[in-house]
Amino acid sequence: MTEETIFSKIIRQEIPTPLLYQDELVTAFRDISPKAKSHILIIPNKIIPTINDVSEDDELTLGRMITVAKKLAKEEGIDENGYRLIINCNEDGGQEVYHIHMHLLGGQALGPMLAI
Repeated sequence: MTEETIFSKIIRQEIPTPLLYQDELVTAFRDISPKAKSHILIIPNKIIPTINDVSEDDELTLGRMITVAKKLAKEEGIDENGYRLIINCNEDGGQEVYHIHMHLLGGQALGPMLAI
């Protein structure tokens, strides 16, 4: 059995959070610690701990995460100037909550991905 996460509680609104989008597959809401003017999290309603745990059965959900990101970017007015989508995987990848989630960031110039 997959462990409950803080995101599971947000999906069910046990932790009241203003939702920007929700359907049978995904939920979206603003990040509590934004790293850009616009910082939204898009999460599958099903707990999938990491990208390494994704199966072929999850393809529709992952595709929905992308189309919801596009929709929300337009609603936020950041689609024309650009935005970034990030999914972290495991500790070295910067993942903090083990329920995959996509960060939608924009509203400002974001600069390079990594300082190498």
